[in-house]
Amino acid sequence: MAITGTYSLSVKFSPAFRRDVTPASGNLKRNLDLKRLAVSSEQETKKFVDNRRMWKKSGVEAETERRVNVEESERNGKSLKAYFDEAKDFIRSDAGPPRWFSPLESGSHTPDSPLLLFLPGIDGVGLGLTMQHQRLGQIFDIWCLHIPVEDRTSFADLVKLVERTVRSENHRRPNRPIYLVGESLGACIALSVAAHVPDVDLVLILANPGEKLLSYKPNLTDDLSSATSFSKSQLQPIIAILKLLPDQVPFSIPDILRLMEGDPLRMAMDNLVKGLALDPAFGKLSHDLLTMSSYLSVVADILPKETLLWKLEMLRLASAYANSRLHAVKAETLILSSGRDQLLPSQEEGEKLRHALSKCQNRRFNDSGHFLFLEGGVDLVTVIKGAGFYRRGKYIDYVSDYMPPTPSEFKKIHESSRWIYLATGPVLLSTLEDGKIVRGLAGIPSEGPVLFVSYHMLLGLEVYPLVFQFMIERNIVLRGIAHPMMFTKLKDGKLPELSTFDSFRMMGAVPVSGTNFYKLLSSKSHVLLYPGGMREALHRKGEEYKLFWPERSEFVRMAARFGAKIIPFGVVGEDDIGQVVFDYNDLMKIPYFRAGINDLTNEVVKLRVDASGEVSNQDIHLPGILPKVPGRFYFYFGKPIETEGRKRELRDKVKCHELYLEVKSEVENCIAYLKEKRENDPYRNLLPRLIYQATHGFTSEVPTFEL
Repeated sequence: MAITGTYSLSVKFSPAFRRDVTPASGNLKRNLDLKRLAVSSEQETKKFVDNRRMWKKSGVEAETERRVNVEESERNGKSLKAYFDEAKDFIRSDAGPPRWFSPLESGSHTPDSPLLLFLPGIDGVGLGLTMQHQRLGQIFDIWCLHIPVEDRTSFADLVKLVERTVRSENHRRPNRPIYLVGESLGACIALSVAAHVPDVDLVLILANPGEKLLSYKPNLTDDLSSATSFSKSQLQPIIAILKLLPDQVPFSIPDILRLMEGDPLRMAMDNLVKGLALDPAFGKLSHDLLTMSSYLSVVADILPKETLLWKLEMLRLASAYANSRLHAVKAETLILSSGRDQLLPSQEEGEKLRHALSKCQNRRFNDSGHFLFLEGGVDLVTVIKGAGFYRRGKYIDYVSDYMPPTPSEFKKIHESSRWIYLATGPVLLSTLEDGKIVRGLAGIPSEGPVLFVSYHMLLGLEVYPLVFQFMIERNIVLRGIAHPMMFTKLKDGKLPELSTFDSFRMMGAVPVSGTNFYKLLSSKSHVLLYPGGMREALHRKGEEYKLFWPERSEFVRMAARFGAKIIPFGVVGEDDIGQVVFDYNDLMKIPYFRAGINDLTNEVVKLRVDASGEVSNQDIHLPGILPKVPGRFYFYFGKPIETEGRKRELRDKVKCHELYLEVKSEVENCIAYLKEKRENDPYRNLLPRLIYQATHGFTSEVPTFEL
């Protein structure tokens, strides 16, 4: 019944922020309960009225407005230059204890948005999410912790400050999760707070946490070379140099650039270019580097020698403290690890931390540096969505919490898998209301609920071109009912990491369950269902295009309950891509492979345990496939079958089963139609298609058989 997923086996603050001068030792609850304002009360009233109106809009209007806001935020996002400009305002007359502030962009979130507390790294400014504020502010209520440069609040007191805030906000809105986003030092604070409040619903997002620092000796005068990860980082030489240099001498440009990013040249071109007026041609790079050098004094003001030494000492103590309490951390955790972190061995330590925490995932950014959130190519909202970590309640709702991909997100996903699209040259046919077959998706209803039912091709290779074409041609998100292996693993093993399936989740995949199916149809979605699921996608030799559906209907009554249109469709082309030469039966005869199949199957939730027949065989394996020169994929969507007004009729088991068999028969007819018609397609093979596109343009539509 599911998409298998086998294919992917300051005191003065910048005017850009609302003020909140909540001290570490002040009346926290009173200050936090007050609305942090940077606009007039008239504007706040207008915003409240606008929010009320928004909730009265139809689903389509609300979604359209959301998409417009997101697209604007993508265009108007801040650059790295904004970080330095705002940091200068923060530290110009900085004094007092640590306190929270909220960026103005956070005012655009909806009333049910979860709270996000940002805990800064060793810089302490609290502006680490500057380049992320615009998009994060659409879906989170953002609070950022600011630690003044001269402040010497201990790590323990910082933990207490954050813990008080967490408990206060949890008491105010107990059904809303609280996100703790931290980098390096902030990550240690987040882990410590999570260990102290296991009863609070927290979600941790930790960028480059310095967990291995736990092995360091707690005194900076000790022999640093005894710490293994110090020998791999720039902390040791930086500390040694800092002790010798006078306060007036800043760091060297190369060291700062390497700490800020994995590649200083890429930073200059990728981050500073955005929002800066560039000289043409050869002047670009020098201009960017000069711009960066002009902000070195800001870095020196943020981290003077004494402050840096204090922060590094705190980081070592914080790491040891957090590590000793990892066993008590029960919160969902997402680790973000940089591959070019010059400060810490982040990927190595991120992986160890993933194994140490009970509910933890890891995402790697191989080309990024230590300050991950200040890189132009990193979008935290996209990362959270892809990992399936965004929720508004105690549990994730894959329907109401889902946010469709933005144009830039879709473009990135599409380009990463474009080779499948190019290799298979998909042809999509649909049926109009009068029964006429046309090329394209004109026959697909715009309004849901619509249920698409079909045969699942080998390895589920048809899913990508199908989902992409629906988005490109009709701007319809196909919500695929997917195998649980895309969302959770019972244990570590040989199956692909969950990050492999981020693009599937971004494009709307939902774990198979009756509840999710109900919610999708009730929300008038376009739902993609494969009753044969894993059994069809991992079929045996000679079983191409053979349906393995349950004996009893699993979807007819639910479709009728919501008056959904059922569209049976066929898809062919797997036999032009490859041929199964070593199947499940062959593998099970060999003890080594049999043991491997059992191990793989035990890593995920089992499906159809109560079913009978071949469809119950859901063992996970990878058959031996002999590849071929790619042919072409063909999709044919039959005429929609109406269930509107048939709810009472289809309560009858006989009538329900008759409609089920009708849908199954239509799928088989669609497959037979395509198998016959493709024989007359002169562009069925890859070479003729390439020749056609070479002469007509690679964006031109390649013809197919006559309809």
